[in-house]
Amino acid sequence: MKILIVEDDPGIGKSLARGFEEHGHAVVWVKDGRRGLTEAQSLGFDAVILDLMLPEMPGIAVLHELRAAGVRVPVIVLTALGSVEDRIAGLNAGADDYVVKPFSFSELLARLDAVLRRSQTKPAMSLSAGDVTLDLTNRKVTRAGDEVTLTPTEFSILELLLRHAGQVVTRRMICEHLWQSDWEGATNVLEVHIKRLRGKVEREGFPSLIQTVRGRGYAVRAS
Repeated sequence: MKILIVEDDPGIGKSLARGFEEHGHAVVWVKDGRRGLTEAQSLGFDAVILDLMLPEMPGIAVLHELRAAGVRVPVIVLTALGSVEDRIAGLNAGADDYVVKPFSFSELLARLDAVLRRSQTKPAMSLSAGDVTLDLTNRKVTRAGDEVTLTPTEFSILELLLRHAGQVVTRRMICEHLWQSDWEGATNVLEVHIKRLRGKVEREGFPSLIQTVRGRGYAVRAS
């Protein structure tokens, strides 16, 4: 696996590069946002570890540019900015996960593995509910024939909901599906992902796809 690290702190960058290489991954480390954007757009990476406070171009702008250009490479934000507002901004910009410094490398590695499992699973089948179709072979989503661009995390959430269409999918079930854990801290992050997913798949004039079941979780109603 090839990982792009965009981090201007020499100590953290060197430590990350060494850690990933010791686990058998190829690493490219760049130290400013402009170079990071150029490298990420080359489409040669399996994942990006991105700081937000970068010279030349802030990490949040790098994220916006990547997603606007249709680049779907999984991105984990790794930053000292740890407020709820910062987390929401990062996820809304298109991050697949958000890790706050100081951090445990073993946790970061586990988060990376979870993100990659979601993005690389490609069973040969499709799922649908109403006019929404999820093609698992090509990892494409359409609504009423129009393609909808999702991040790997959003795609994975929609897949789980469609697999259980007509049933309530609890928040814990989704957290375990995404992070292989019932970690309660993921709940607020999950709600941000759900909001982003709704913003992409819902259409004015069409029935609502994802419904909130108060106190329990979410459900997709095929009707």
